[in-house]
Amino acid sequence: MKREESDPVVAIDGPAGSGKSTTARALARCLGWTYLDTGAIYRTLGWLAVQEGVSLDDEDVLVALCPRLDALSFRWGEDGLLLVFLGDVDVTQAIRGEEAGRWASDVSRHPRVRKALLDLQRSFVRRGPLVIEGRDTGTVVFPKARWKFHLTASLEERARRRLREMGLEETPENLEKVKGAIRERDLQDATRPVAPLRRAEDAVEVDTTDLSPEEVVNLIKRLVKEG
Repeated sequence: MKREESDPVVAIDGPAGSGKSTTARALARCLGWTYLDTGAIYRTLGWLAVQEGVSLDDEDVLVALCPRLDALSFRWGEDGLLLVFLGDVDVTQAIRGEEAGRWASDVSRHPRVRKALLDLQRSFVRRGPLVIEGRDTGTVVFPKARWKFHLTASLEERARRRLREMGLEETPENLEKVKGAIRERDLQDATRPVAPLRRAEDAVEVDTTDLSPEEVVNLIKRLVKEG
């Protein structure tokens, strides 16, 4: 029996701004389970490639960089915020901007990069019960996860959340700019030939548009507790 069949895994996926990161982090802390943000893995690889002067189109070199992500770890800061480290280097801020999102999208379109990082993502379950979030967690990374949730929200609400996350004022200009970036990312994620974003057939869909983060977490926690 594969580990993902026997170990508790909550897989949360969905498009940008749907609330999957906020939900997964809070759920992991609430349950006391290991947390994994697959998007952070791709963002960190993109950041590392840029630091090394590597083209994001050079699949061979990107694959060669992948083993260095074995040193990736997630730690809770004293203020309750999640920190991302590559070895002893705190890369949290470096991988959270819009530019880092584009890096992640660029590197994740390479089939051999995704294959190289798949084992790393699956290895996190060895640390204990796992809450994992990303865009293909329930379809590719853990297709037999015990619990799967696909989060959605309206484009308008997703853009507002992204602006708050970036610390930008909610002006019509900023809102339209972010909505455009989200549309572009949605299209790229949904149409990429390898591991496109889609809802797993056995995933529970949760529309978070009109729900608070606490309401979403409580809903999913209740379903997990029910088994």
